[in-house]
Amino acid sequence: MASYPLPIAGLVLGLLGLAGALGATLLPQWRVSAFVGSSIVVFERLWEGLWMSCVRQATATLQCKRYGSLLALPPALQAARALMCVSVGLSLLALLLGACGLRAVQGAGWSGRAKAHLLGASGVLFLLAGVSVLTPVSWTANAIIRDFRSPAVHAAQKRELGAALFLGWAAAAALLLAGALLCGGCCRRRRKGRGHRCPAPGPRLPHADERRNRAEARRASTTYV
Repeated sequence: MASYPLPIAGLVLGLLGLAGALGATLLPQWRVSAFVGSSIVVFERLWEGLWMSCVRQATATLQCKRYGSLLALPPALQAARALMCVSVGLSLLALLLGACGLRAVQGAGWSGRAKAHLLGASGVLFLLAGVSVLTPVSWTANAIIRDFRSPAVHAAQKRELGAALFLGWAAAAALLLAGALLCGGCCRRRRKGRGHRCPAPGPRLPHADERRNRAEARRASTTYV
C-alpha cells in the first residue's frame, strides 16, 4: 500500500469530504439571523437549513421544526437538497470503488488495468460529488449576500452565512482534491502497466524431460547408423 500514496491520500480526503458533506446536509446553520442596526435587542437567533429551521433563545433553549410540505418549499431549497443527497451517494460509491482499486484488495481475476479503471472511476465520482456540494453552497451564499446588500429587503429578513456553508466549502475542496489524486494515481498505474506488458504468446517450448529424451534418441540413432 505504501507504493500508492496518491490513491490512499485520495481515499482519506474522500472520506473526510463525505463526512463534511453529510454534516453540511444535516446541519440547520445554512442561513442565520443577521443583526443589523443599533436599536435591535438580541433575544433569539434564527437558523434555517435544508430540512428544518431552529430558534435559539437567549436562555440557551433550542427549538427546531421540520419543514412540513416538500412541494411548498422554494425550488432553490429543493434543488439544494437533491444535490447534497446526490453528493453523499456519489461519495459513498466512490469510496467503494476506490477501495476495490487498491493493490491490497486481491480480487479473483482482477488485473492491474481493471484496478486502474476502478481508481479512475472513483476519482471521477469524487469530482462530481465535489461539484454537487459546491453548487448549492455557493448558490445559497450568493443569495444571502445579495439579499443582505439589497435595500429592498427588510432588516429583520436579512440573513448571514452559516457554519454549514463553510463546512460545505471545505467538503467540496476535499472531494475535488480526492478526485484529482485518484485520477492521478490511475494515470500513473496505467503508464506503469504499459511499461511492463506481458510477452506475446508464442510456441510452447518443450519440457526439459522431452528435450533430454529427444537428445538421447538422436544420439542413439547416430550410434546405430
